[in-house]
Amino acid sequence: MAKRKIIEINRDLCNGCGLCTTACAEGALELDAENKAVLVKEIFCDGMGACLDVCPTGALQVVERESSEYDAQAAYKHVLKTRGKEAAAHVHGIAKDHGHHHKAAAPLACGCPGSLAREIKPAAAGAKGGRSVSGASELSQRPIQLHLVSPIAPYFKESDLLVAADCTAFALGSFHPDLLKGKKIVIACPKLDETQGYVEKLAELIRLNDLKSLSVAIMSVPCCSGLYRMVLAAVEESGVDIPVNKIVIGIEGKIAA
Repeated sequence: MAKRKIIEINRDLCNGCGLCTTACAEGALELDAENKAVLVKEIFCDGMGACLDVCPTGALQVVERESSEYDAQAAYKHVLKTRGKEAAAHVHGIAKDHGHHHKAAAPLACGCPGSLAREIKPAAAGAKGGRSVSGASELSQRPIQLHLVSPIAPYFKESDLLVAADCTAFALGSFHPDLLKGKKIVIACPKLDETQGYVEKLAELIRLNDLKSLSVAIMSVPCCSGLYRMVLAAVEESGVDIPVNKIVIGIEGKIAA
């Protein structure tokens, strides 16, 4: 056993709505005889926290503790048996081979689809929906990594702030003109960074700078939603009433939402 991220359930807060059981693609959660959410098996939980976004009471959280490793193949077999082939195709860490049979993708850290080895073919020149990018940078400040920025840096004052997951600028070819232009930016990775203190730093940045707008750009993978939750928590902690504009970028490099 090794220390890893895994779901934890507060039974006192759980209201038995069951939304988490359907949000978990791996079938790691179910309702017990008392109509409370429980973890079926630790090896079914990938620790990405996709269920957190649907829980209306805050009964779920991802913690780091000693646990058996996530087993994508075991989760696939479990979902195949309980929900069928179509549902099993969405289990994290499962790839489809050329014969259309599902197998565990390897290597795949924590079962995250964002870690899946895949080749993305560039769009053909002049393809519909594409745009040409001049190459001019719209970056107007340094540093940009959340660990390094200072909440009292003068360039944040009355700015339009973009909080972006690290991968977004690489996935979206038009990131600079479409998302960054006219904004200040901080970047972070909720999966690989040491995120302790991120919420507090973002809250201070929001509280001190009278921001004009606040946007969050994330990838369409479960672990990336953690950055959006951090920003929401920071807004709440700051006490500032400011809406958060959520931008989701697909693995294929297009804005999905």
